[in-house]
Amino acid sequence: MAVEAASARAPYAADPARSRGRRHAEAAGDARSAFRRDCDRIIHASAFRRLAHKTQVFVFHEGDHYRTRLTHTLEVTQIARALARALGLDEDLAEALALAHDLGHPPFGHAGERALDEAMSAYGGFDHNAQTLRVVTQLERRYPDFNGFEPDLGDAGRHRQAQWSPHSAQRGAAGALPRVWHPDRHPRIRGAARPRTLEFCQRRSQVAAIADDIAYNAHDIDDGLRADLFKLDDVSDVRIVRTLVRSIRAEHPTLEPERLVHELVRRLIAALVEDVFAESQIRLTSLAPGSADDIRRARERVVGFSAAMASAEQAIKAFLYPRMYRHPRVAGIMDDATQVVRDLVAHYAERPQDMPEGWTQGLDPADRTGRMRRIADFVAGMTDRYALLDHSRHFDSTPELR
Repeated sequence: MAVEAASARAPYAADPARSRGRRHAEAAGDARSAFRRDCDRIIHASAFRRLAHKTQVFVFHEGDHYRTRLTHTLEVTQIARALARALGLDEDLAEALALAHDLGHPPFGHAGERALDEAMSAYGGFDHNAQTLRVVTQLERRYPDFNGFEPDLGDAGRHRQAQWSPHSAQRGAAGALPRVWHPDRHPRIRGAARPRTLEFCQRRSQVAAIADDIAYNAHDIDDGLRADLFKLDDVSDVRIVRTLVRSIRAEHPTLEPERLVHELVRRLIAALVEDVFAESQIRLTSLAPGSADDIRRARERVVGFSAAMASAEQAIKAFLYPRMYRHPRVAGIMDDATQVVRDLVAHYAERPQDMPEGWTQGLDPADRTGRMRRIADFVAGMTDRYALLDHSRHFDSTPELR
């Protein structure tokens, strides 16, 4: 990526010195900012380590070269830091949001999420973004005085501070909350955040959100080609890919296919990142924010693709959806994975005592909603292989997911 570092922190960047701090006061034990501490806490968390064995697109035994939820997260983090640096934002805050953005994903990716949402439909539903907030604020239990990571509350600014979230949401004109944050659906998750800063969001973290899109668009092309779900000539039907492939072949006419694909992915990421930087600079010049509060008051996203690149990015998504995410080979495996999650939730709904001891403590037999949320938390925290192993303990037949 050719984007260079900004010379100094921009006036509209989140400022850790103006943070509202944590709910539980802590002594300043070292030179790290609060945002840097958040990064470190996430990296050391059990939920973060488990991402190594959670599906991105391919389940774990498909091969060692495909992205997992962890490697995807690391790639998102690298892109988010690069954008934050170029725009003069707080890199540590952008990194923390990127590191945390998928902590709430259950086993088997979106297939597992759909199964959990279906099973929890009468108890508030399930969404991996909301589950990330539960992990961050409740489910990780590593510290003596609080649950979660006790994340920093962010730059205080002039607005009411709501709970920290890597996918925070904005109230609409009518004051209603988006589906994922509606208190009726997620009664234990309160206070959807207002748009905070460029590192944080409008609707969700602007930098981390677009870094997520860039990472999976580029790397899913790489994984899809490696898995032989489609050919390079097929994806070259997408104009931006065709243009990049032609330029690579013109410069390196004898380049072997594997290296050509790596160069394609590299150049695609660079093109997307450079476009975001250029377009965001235009928007920043127009808005002329002098503080993070000016970003909070902005009606539109400040970090984004140009119109032309947004169209190209949508074309990549339109290509990948039927040829990769809904490819019969992938879809068949995910259908089996969905049933595994359904089975596990149904089993524990009938026999919650089969969960490990720590998960049954304090359960009120009369509180079915609380019991089902505990079950959802337990199943969502499983890795792919643990879910399959646990399924085999309780059922006579467990699919191989091949």
